[in-house]
Amino acid sequence: MFKTIEAHIRKQVAPAALRAEFRQHEFESMRPFCQLVFCVSILIWLVFDLIVSFLGDQGFTWRSYVFIALLGCLTVVLRFTRRSHHFDVLNLLFIAVITLSMRLVIEGIPVALRPVWLVLGVSTVLYALSVLPTRRWSFFCAMVITWVVLNPFYHTRIEPDALEGAMLISYAVFLSGLVSYSYLQIRKAKLHNFYLSKVLLEQAYVDALTEIPNRRSFMTKAEQQLKLATPGQYLAMVDIDNFKKVNDRFGHDIGDEVLKRVALHIKAAMVDSEFARLGGEEFAIFLEGQDQQGAEQLVEALVRRVRDDAGAHPVTISIGLAQVTAGDTLTMALVKADQALYEAKHTGKDRFVLWTSRLAEQG
Repeated sequence: MFKTIEAHIRKQVAPAALRAEFRQHEFESMRPFCQLVFCVSILIWLVFDLIVSFLGDQGFTWRSYVFIALLGCLTVVLRFTRRSHHFDVLNLLFIAVITLSMRLVIEGIPVALRPVWLVLGVSTVLYALSVLPTRRWSFFCAMVITWVVLNPFYHTRIEPDALEGAMLISYAVFLSGLVSYSYLQIRKAKLHNFYLSKVLLEQAYVDALTEIPNRRSFMTKAEQQLKLATPGQYLAMVDIDNFKKVNDRFGHDIGDEVLKRVALHIKAAMVDSEFARLGGEEFAIFLEGQDQQGAEQLVEALVRRVRDDAGAHPVTISIGLAQVTAGDTLTMALVKADQALYEAKHTGKDRFVLWTSRLAEQG
């Protein structure tokens, strides 16, 4: 099954919204790595600059301080960058500054050694570029900037039509092609994996029929909310009245339509709450920040909303409402709500019942 889903996804063309979501997700997850790359790049350049400055008897000039300040500022800005498209621009600025600083340092070494160090600098920059979460336009712009600034034929004794020049050109083409191919393939694989993970998570935590969260999702989120212990927590269990008769009389297709319609009502009425389809015709709602009156008004409005739906095959719902008190586990809260739901179903339906200790004694 996994291979079937994977093969299907790889044939799809990812929509623009999904690509944008992927870029943002990738940047957020890789931002610490990007900061590490920036810091290591500055450190390597600084060590090289110190070696050239002192062993080459050139001194540590004011230009070095300017470049350190610029690169440091860009690294600090990255710390506060939150959007992936901002990083695309920031990365281009960093590439422009560090390649220019590398060029000026390499200009201070003997002419015969410059081509080797320039090509080494290009290789290092392009490798770092290939693993950073940048968009294609930013990647290729950075590649152009790198080759223009660190051009191994500028201020060197190598001629393009000479043997050494031809070898350098061949290496440049090979390096650029290899890095570009690696970058594009890695991005494609990451996008497919993100899409696949998204599909599998939706299948695991979203009810396929009603397209609202399922039991697994609800239990996970409700457990987290219980741990936060925010005030005014209530749990409601919702059941469609006489749903079996709807299935028996009109068929399961109509039953599915009824389930989807009730789910839409819950989704519209409980915007700020956690809700889910637990299974069959049962739904659950987790309310927060409500006093008793507010919680009762919300569930009463939901009962009325479903009752007043003038669509085909109208139904009603019953709701069991229970306050989540200190020390209650999710299981305990569900038991209370279920007891209240049982009372609502057996005292007329199309209504809600608030749990009290009396219901526990009856059970």
